[in-house]
Amino acid sequence: MTQSSDLPAIAPDALAAYQAIHASTLTLDTHVDIPWPATPDPATATSRRVDYPKMLAGGLKGVVFIAYVPQGPRTPEGHDAAGARAEAMLRAIAATAGDAPMRRQLCTTPDEFEACAAEGTLAILLGVENGYAMGTDLSRLALWRSLGAIYVTVTHDGHNALSDAARPRAELGDAVSLHGGLSALGRDAIREMNRVGLMVDVSHVARSGMLQAAELSRTPIVATHACCRTLRDHPRNLDDVQLDALRDVGGLIQITAMPSFLVNPGPDGTARASVAEMADHVDYAVRRIGIDHVGLSSDFDGGGGVEGWQDASTTGQLSAELLRRGYGARELGLLWSGNFLRIWRAVLRAAG
Repeated sequence: MTQSSDLPAIAPDALAAYQAIHASTLTLDTHVDIPWPATPDPATATSRRVDYPKMLAGGLKGVVFIAYVPQGPRTPEGHDAAGARAEAMLRAIAATAGDAPMRRQLCTTPDEFEACAAEGTLAILLGVENGYAMGTDLSRLALWRSLGAIYVTVTHDGHNALSDAARPRAELGDAVSLHGGLSALGRDAIREMNRVGLMVDVSHVARSGMLQAAELSRTPIVATHACCRTLRDHPRNLDDVQLDALRDVGGLIQITAMPSFLVNPGPDGTARASVAEMADHVDYAVRRIGIDHVGLSSDFDGGGGVEGWQDASTTGQLSAELLRRGYGARELGLLWSGNFLRIWRAVLRAAG
């Protein structure tokens, strides 16, 4: 764990204690994108913010790698292409498992993830970002689960057939709202996600759709990469009513390292943030809805990265900032994975 010169200095004895706690924490980054289709071998050092050598260097035990599909035309052809891309990405990420030069394994249950961490094997987890890839075919959700996916982000930017998005895409012909939140198909999709054991990720979903999903889902919902709107008024962030709704259904917000979600842009239009501002959002959410409903994610290789946590190799600096603020080993464990694993287990128990 190194210290950035732009962050408050930590006394050597405190730093050593923080390093020890971080090393023993079950760390899981729940949202990391991958380049596509030109994807360098992540078992070697790459220019990506996350690869397996960087995970080892930063003490990061597991990552949910994302099969991300951008929003396109809501047509049969568009849906078919999006579905094919998502499934190719899921298979490609899973295929990066191996034994050399470091052990890494695909994990599809919390028990598998915990077992990997216990034996020093890096954990590969999978998610699908944008229900656009489902099109109108609900059977794709069971297919994604069979390929190892653990959650589906219902929308990305732009309305899809399932729900309105928090950020409509005018260039795709989007008005402010298309469905008034979730569509009838979107409601069916959430029921099917509940049935097959997929977590419902409401990041990117319009406020109306997010609140409807919280009410409809039989299992707690998750915002895998979002921040607090009270601190930064951004359409992708969750306001206090949404945070309260997450708490009330046992759900979770994963505060993410996206500068534009954390702070207002400067005079030049650029948002610059550090692990301190990220911790500010963690503090706010914890005070508002409790430690059991807050977690952490990076959105690395999808725009995320803050001073102090620029890639997976410096993951310990976020832990150090949180420990410096008074969070203990137990709380750090909840933030990094404990709360996410609780919800994941609840989703699997309710499936079928």
